[in-house]
Amino acid sequence: MAYNFDKIYINGHWCDSTSGRFIEVENPATLEHFARVPEGNEKDIDAAVKAAHEAFKSWSNTELAVRVGLMKKMLTIFEGYQDKIIDLEVKELGAPVSFSVQSHCVYQYTRTQSYIDCAMQLPLEESLQASTVYREPIGVVACITPWNYPLGQVVQKVIPAILMGNTVVLKPSQHTPLTAYLLIDAFDQAGFPPGVINMVTGKGSAVGDALASHPLVDMVSFTGSTKVGSKLSQRALESIKRISLELGGKSPFVWLPGADYEKAVGKLFDSIFLNSGQTCTAFSRLLVAEEDKKTVEALLLKHIPDYIVGDPSDPKTKIGPVSSKAQFEKITAYLKLGLEEGAKLLTGEIPTDYSHGYYIKPAIFTDVKNSMRIAREEIFGPVLCLITYKTIEEAIAIANDTLYGLNAAVFGNKQKAIEVAKQIKAGNVYINDAPRDVTAPFGGYKQSGIGREGGFAGLLEFTQPKAIFDRSSF
Repeated sequence: MAYNFDKIYINGHWCDSTSGRFIEVENPATLEHFARVPEGNEKDIDAAVKAAHEAFKSWSNTELAVRVGLMKKMLTIFEGYQDKIIDLEVKELGAPVSFSVQSHCVYQYTRTQSYIDCAMQLPLEESLQASTVYREPIGVVACITPWNYPLGQVVQKVIPAILMGNTVVLKPSQHTPLTAYLLIDAFDQAGFPPGVINMVTGKGSAVGDALASHPLVDMVSFTGSTKVGSKLSQRALESIKRISLELGGKSPFVWLPGADYEKAVGKLFDSIFLNSGQTCTAFSRLLVAEEDKKTVEALLLKHIPDYIVGDPSDPKTKIGPVSSKAQFEKITAYLKLGLEEGAKLLTGEIPTDYSHGYYIKPAIFTDVKNSMRIAREEIFGPVLCLITYKTIEEAIAIANDTLYGLNAAVFGNKQKAIEVAKQIKAGNVYINDAPRDVTAPFGGYKQSGIGREGGFAGLLEFTQPKAIFDRSSF
């Protein structure tokens, strides 16, 4: 492979950053600095955006069939990097290999293929009574992605944007930037025209802000915290750019009375504990009937030992370290806060030492009130809050009593569960053991974001409609 972690990628070439500075990449399991990437700056962004702007002139007029053909070639090349992807996700994120294989790697191939399939079916022209509506590419898209799913969030933005005829400048997270290099290399090897995709690594405060304010950037697609997303979008809207935001969550999982809760534990624990709880859609609030509280607590304690914490390179490990010292300290502070607020720690502990890695055992708080900060703020760690309700109506009210609305789930009688799901204000709601549909739109209500990713909706997000009134009356 031609990639080099010491380089950035602009206009079809791996090149040096003009800054001459680098950012160290830390392995959160060993605390070893095992790689480095350039600390890009405003000059690098300017060069990348200008390359993308120039390439857009021809790429936007390239036939969809040609774009699809190149994307298929890219995917074939990228699938050959599977072992390297998994190895890097284990090292840069601390994700257990057992989780990395499917969620951080194979599922991203599935997502890419889904976008390809949907692009070939998507109607980009629509005839109305007196006009034709065309869906056209937007222009230069700035894709700013987070550290928790280093490859998945890149795929969700870059693939549909390019398929729809846009050009891209990617800024991956400074903490987990390495697997993005593999994707860029696959694009390069597939023969995409220079400037169609560019990548500049660096700090969000410099590179991200420069992208959001650059006059030649037409759209900003950001995934990350609500706080950062709000500030970044304000910067982008100073020049009225299109914005797409996938932000935070505090997702409820409602267990209906009388259900076989044993069947729901796996879905709950996989959501909140795998990836060390560093998932925006994690079911971090468990809502159960008040009369079932003791039964549920015993059930949760029964299954906690199934989630082994340890070396992420060990196939038996289910929970690795959290991603960084900053995350370790943030989550630890919330664990202390929960006790101060009066919640009870059913299982877990407050860690005091990270000299052998940023490990935090899965924690479950019980006796939680939805007014507590641990129930309202996104902890982004392996911390579950158990909240009780007296009636279904109260459960729905608690589920909706949040600033967020990204994800939710309901477990119980299917018909009743669907009735409850329809009343929950969230962009996605799971019923019982239903799997995710990769072609469905993904995105949030309220402060969980603006816009949608995935399937047809995710492709249309990177287009704009043009109505041409072409019906003659004479």
